[in-house]
Amino acid sequence: MTGYHYWDRAPRFPVATGRLALPCVLLSLLLLAGYARAQDAASWPVKPIRLIIPYAAGGPADVVGREIAHALALDVRQSVSVENLGGGMGVPALGVVARADPDGQTLLLAAIGNIVLQPMLSRQGGAELVARLRPVSTVSIAPHVLVVSAKWPIQSVQELVDYARARPGRVSFGSAGTGGTAHLGVEMFRSLTGTDVLHVPYKGTSGATIDLISGEITALFSTPPSLQPLAEKGHVRMLAATGPSQSASLRNLPLMSDTIPGYEYTSWYAMYAPLATPAGLVDRIQQALDRVLRQPALVAKIEAAGTELHAGTAQEVLAWTQRDTDKWRKVIQAAHIQLE
Repeated sequence: MTGYHYWDRAPRFPVATGRLALPCVLLSLLLLAGYARAQDAASWPVKPIRLIIPYAAGGPADVVGREIAHALALDVRQSVSVENLGGGMGVPALGVVARADPDGQTLLLAAIGNIVLQPMLSRQGGAELVARLRPVSTVSIAPHVLVVSAKWPIQSVQELVDYARARPGRVSFGSAGTGGTAHLGVEMFRSLTGTDVLHVPYKGTSGATIDLISGEITALFSTPPSLQPLAEKGHVRMLAATGPSQSASLRNLPLMSDTIPGYEYTSWYAMYAPLATPAGLVDRIQQALDRVLRQPALVAKIEAAGTELHAGTAQEVLAWTQRDTDKWRKVIQAAHIQLE
């Protein structure tokens, strides 16, 4: 019995002569090109996959990314290496993937801040790099949580609004830095409540959290994992979630919109490939991610960290991007926020 080779299935075309020769040759080349692309998609991945994460190791993006990388490696039977390229608002990481070969072997796990906020706020060329990326799949979605220091006599969102209105400039919100999602959440709070609150930017969430515990700042919007242990010890109070609906991981918290109509936002992650990656190959990667992101064990593990996995399509990534671009552009323009 002879061995099986991929070329045994190669299409065969009739030989033509005369005036029909050139059209037939061109048609044959087109069909062969399509066949080759199909073979490329079918054989993916042919070598170890690089997953680029535009954040430092240990953060929420890194936690989600490494869990997905491990599950994806098992699914496609190929190793997946995680490379953390933090700093520069994600621009260096976006550049690595934008310039990579479009063979599906280099992928980017990007956040809303990299894809939506950075291009609107920075002059570092983010918009040009985002245009050179091709969305593959949605990955996860997570609301922020509003927490206040236990040193302040505030028990609910309404009490925070009333306190801020009665004491202009006294209530302070920390954030991990100017222009981030948490900062924009503060600006949305200011706009929708008509309050005069103070934004205090830090160089990361850890510094803001320390001052929140001491009462140096009043409140903070952030992801749940770093806040839940502090709430359990009584250092902070978790008041509400910023999502459009109650999530499985935060089902016991009210929504911001219950008190402030129209107040809603989430953070999200999505997977990207270089722009020239063939559609068939993108579909193959998306299908693999869809299988991985629906695994019950992985869903439960990520949910415990306050994030919900969301298996979706490239079209859904584009819809999320457009929705949040429209949302945050208004906030950014109203607050006159710009970064160098």
